[in-house]
Amino acid sequence: MELVKNFKYIKTIKYFLVILFSTVILAISSKIKIPFYPVPMTMQTFVVLLIGVCFGWRLGASIIAFYLFEGIFGLPVFSGTPEKGTGIVYFVGPTMGYLIGFIFAAMMSGLFNYSDNIVKNFSKLVLSVSVIYLFGLLWLGVLIGWDKPILELGLKPFWLAELFKVALLAFLITLMNEKIKSIKKLI
Repeated sequence: MELVKNFKYIKTIKYFLVILFSTVILAISSKIKIPFYPVPMTMQTFVVLLIGVCFGWRLGASIIAFYLFEGIFGLPVFSGTPEKGTGIVYFVGPTMGYLIGFIFAAMMSGLFNYSDNIVKNFSKLVLSVSVIYLFGLLWLGVLIGWDKPILELGLKPFWLAELFKVALLAFLITLMNEKIKSIKKLI
């Protein structure tokens, strides 16, 4: 019985460390701005998808939910924080739909099985990242009104950067497919 308790204790610590490390990487990825046309690019969505790919849908969604709670409780983990505010005030702003979409994108990218076929991997990642934009555009429409050019404001400036990040991630997943499978087995 003691062995079972110790195993559960070790597993809990392992999950805690994975969640903590992943949220730190996600926060860092949201702060680094890479010059890109027409708007600067962060690697945040890249990391969201990577979390799902490496840790699966359940742990991936948990990591993103924990990250969102960090931001809601005032830690400056989101892209525009602290300069544009923090906490719940920032969270319920124009980016809330995208942030909530992170949970579902990590889940979706974690549900797929990846292979040595870069085209299939790319397609699965495009589907996964699309969930972020679906939630983001829906929230943007509710927030600013459906009479506004929602696609022009919430999708068009970002789609080129997203395709670049998804292509890069598809390449890495295809290249490191066996290593990613072994990470999933460890967790």
